[in-house]
Amino acid sequence: MVRDRHIRGRTPQALALYLLLCTVADAQGVSYYPDSTAGGMLGFCPAELRAARAELEAARLIAYRAPFYQVLSLEPGVVEEEKVGAAVPRSGEGRSVGDILRLMMEGR
Repeated sequence: MVRDRHIRGRTPQALALYLLLCTVADAQGVSYYPDSTAGGMLGFCPAELRAARAELEAARLIAYRAPFYQVLSLEPGVVEEEKVGAAVPRSGEGRSVGDILRLMMEGR
């Protein structure tokens, strides 16, 4: 995630939401926490939560359909500096937290 620059330019609020979602997701990457619970756990007002969610959706790190969140598969990103802002293809598959951590440890 770091090496492939998936978090580059993300706000601290978006990163906090992403970490929460990775932590509470099921084996398919789905979280059933409603916004009130997620926002309360993070100390976000509704507007902050919406902004963080929109940022993660735009980066194609999560999918959201109220009240469900899904952490999306992290495909290898673009490593070249000039392409950092380009869209990173995603498969749309959910990954377990264990799979995500394993991939991170392997440097993918």
